[in-house]
Amino acid sequence: MMKGGPSQEDIRRHNLGTLLRFVHLRGPASRATLAESLGLNRSTIMALTSDLTAAGLVREELPRKPGRRAGRPSLVVRPESTRVYVLAFDVGVDRLVVARVGLGGVVLDRREASRSRDSDPADLLGTLVAGARSLVRKAERDAVCVGAALGFPGTVRRADHAIMFGPNLDVGELRLGDALSRRLGLGIPVSVCNDANLGALAEHVRGAGVGIDNLIYLHGDVGVGGGLIVGGRLLGGDEGFGGEIGHMVINPGGRRCACGSQGCLEAEVGERTLLAHADREEAPGQTGRDAVRAVVDAADRGDIVAREALHRVGNWLGLGVANLVNVFNPGLVIFGGTLRDIYLGAAAQIRSVLATDALAAPREKVRLRTAALGDDTTLVGAAEFAFAEVLDDPIQVLARLKAPEVSV
Repeated sequence: MMKGGPSQEDIRRHNLGTLLRFVHLRGPASRATLAESLGLNRSTIMALTSDLTAAGLVREELPRKPGRRAGRPSLVVRPESTRVYVLAFDVGVDRLVVARVGLGGVVLDRREASRSRDSDPADLLGTLVAGARSLVRKAERDAVCVGAALGFPGTVRRADHAIMFGPNLDVGELRLGDALSRRLGLGIPVSVCNDANLGALAEHVRGAGVGIDNLIYLHGDVGVGGGLIVGGRLLGGDEGFGGEIGHMVINPGGRRCACGSQGCLEAEVGERTLLAHADREEAPGQTGRDAVRAVVDAADRGDIVAREALHRVGNWLGLGVANLVNVFNPGLVIFGGTLRDIYLGAAAQIRSVLATDALAAPREKVRLRTAALGDDTTLVGAAEFAFAEVLDDPIQVLARLKAPEVSV
């Protein structure tokens, strides 16, 4: 049987989502700009904005600056950032961040806490719940939470958001997303995603990779993760495990990795290895991002041991990037987390290895950049993931949600 074309309701739903996504990612826009950018006539734009305004997703107002054209100015459509929001969680090995992010990508409020590497998973959960509850209490009375997502440094199964493996952060049998959803009582699930995948998404839509449809994002915490945007879409693989770049073997028989293998990219360029090469592995308090930055700073000041450590790590990182460039032919490679600092300290070495070991054709136009979103890359990605459903079907999603009621 031949399938019929899309119904009028399907077209309307698609157009509503497209318009809302436009102002969410690009900011306030006039009706005239929306009509031109989306290829729709002004009467259609007016009908769509009326529907979204009635749902409380956007508001229309006169432009704040007078236009140059004569006649009645085109109304400006703005996302309702304070009334429609998501909760974004960034779970790192050393720090926990929770943010309330409004439609349009505005970080309305946030909570941060340090985390001991040997702390119990129950403590982690308790900290996240306390932070999220605090944020929800401060939201406007008529505000609606439309989604929640959490970035985690490990392997996450797409079908049920189960954490399958966390080599540097063991949560045991805890179903983190389900537990958070139950404790918060907002009536929405908390999606769990790999942190580097979220970083790739964030940099693609709001950071260094805007407008680039083929990019690789490399993220450093204690370990190393990766996310790939291919043809404008996040590459997840069969079950969502795609992008585990940190466990690509680049030095067979090399340093032992937390995953059980030897010579993984993570084992050769991760935090522990850099600190070991710099003779700072046993220094008190020398862990995490501050420790990595301390090595980079020391190298900048002329410390020979720190410089040699960055050179060795940069050599392996360059080889890993060369392999990725050969396989995926990206237009851009972005370094985030602790790899952002390592790249800044070892850029010359990384580029030298890339020039030697990558094929000439795919390396010719590839650019290397640091994450534009800085330390918030995963957090921004979690927010974008949480907004995905309401951006796909704005009216229907909002209609089934009520203002949150949280027992505290």
